[in-house]
Amino acid sequence: MSDLIIRNALTRKTGGDQVDIAIKDGKIVEIKEKISDKGSEEIDAKGNLVTESFVNGHLHLDKVYTLDRAGQKAIEEYNDGGMSNALSSIASAAEFKSEYNEKWIIENVRKALDLAVKFGNTHIRAFADVDSKAKLEGVKALLKAKEEYKDKVTLEVVAFPQDGIAREPGAYEYVEESLKLGADVVGGIPWIEFTREDEQDHVDKMCDLAKKYNKDISMLCDDVGDPEERTFEMLIKKVLEMGWYGRATGQHCRAMMLYPENQFRKLCTLLKKAKMGVISDPQTGPLHARVQDLIKEGIPVGLGQDDINDAYYTFGQNNMLEVAFLGAHLLRMCSDKDLELVYDMITNMAGKVLNMKGHELTVGGNADLVVLKEKDVKHAIWYHEEPVKVIKNGKII
Repeated sequence: MSDLIIRNALTRKTGGDQVDIAIKDGKIVEIKEKISDKGSEEIDAKGNLVTESFVNGHLHLDKVYTLDRAGQKAIEEYNDGGMSNALSSIASAAEFKSEYNEKWIIENVRKALDLAVKFGNTHIRAFADVDSKAKLEGVKALLKAKEEYKDKVTLEVVAFPQDGIAREPGAYEYVEESLKLGADVVGGIPWIEFTREDEQDHVDKMCDLAKKYNKDISMLCDDVGDPEERTFEMLIKKVLEMGWYGRATGQHCRAMMLYPENQFRKLCTLLKKAKMGVISDPQTGPLHARVQDLIKEGIPVGLGQDDINDAYYTFGQNNMLEVAFLGAHLLRMCSDKDLELVYDMITNMAGKVLNMKGHELTVGGNADLVVLKEKDVKHAIWYHEEPVKVIKNGKII
């Protein structure tokens, strides 16, 4: 007997034909027109769409709901002048972090994760600042939430030196201490350093920590309106050097939009060699990675919420269908074919970017699924409502 059977489901692979989906021990074990077995529990999808659950590839979870604490200065600077003033914005946003305390951070985090469950986000790569002001307060809150929500959301905690390594004495040690505490991913933001030498040193030190502790890497690269920034290239070359194929991710990479075409094509070649992907957050800044061109080159791209009501972005519901809706407009991806790609960027393709295994609605895949209110991708993105059912590890959550 299956643990769970979803009846009368449309999927993205079966055209207009309805199927049943059987689940046992957290895995999809059968997909066919009619499954004769009974499930311990059953769901009637009523002819609506069933897909993989949603993946949020980038969220500063320690900062959610902190805009009132941080003030308006940083958000005004971040969006000013085609992002040419992003460096000042980050400095302004750092001012309130001396107030960081695990006790109030965890309450905000729980609020955001409850929304994740509501909207079907079962996997989040979550960043926490670690520096002389934030110390380890954000990391501790996220690690606590990771344990609390482990049956509902897979939370990957990123130790993130938001204010730099060379610029912020002690940040390197805080990153390493975070990894010892249980952080899952090594973060980085090399473009924030003042010299090319310090940018390279930032990349090298964070990557060396990743190798020492056997961790994946997520770096915010070139998140500024400057076509001369090349820290994403630095990261890719370091990944190739250390043989960390498929275990590193570039976040934002907004300056890519300003690169000369030849430089962009060279970058794509290196990305494919390193088996790396990109997470883009077009709704949180006036520039974004060249999403469609990357996908055409065979490079996987995911979308992220990035921020929820913090110093960089006013809104956010931890709803990846809403992010997809915004992305479809900002990326000019509104045809039916493009919308299918946008949906990939919040489900299976996002999973590939983050080195997730088995996040695909297929026999043998992980039973992390959503049963939607709509019958197709276009209407799911159009209305961006919460799913009827959310399933994590084969259980309705």
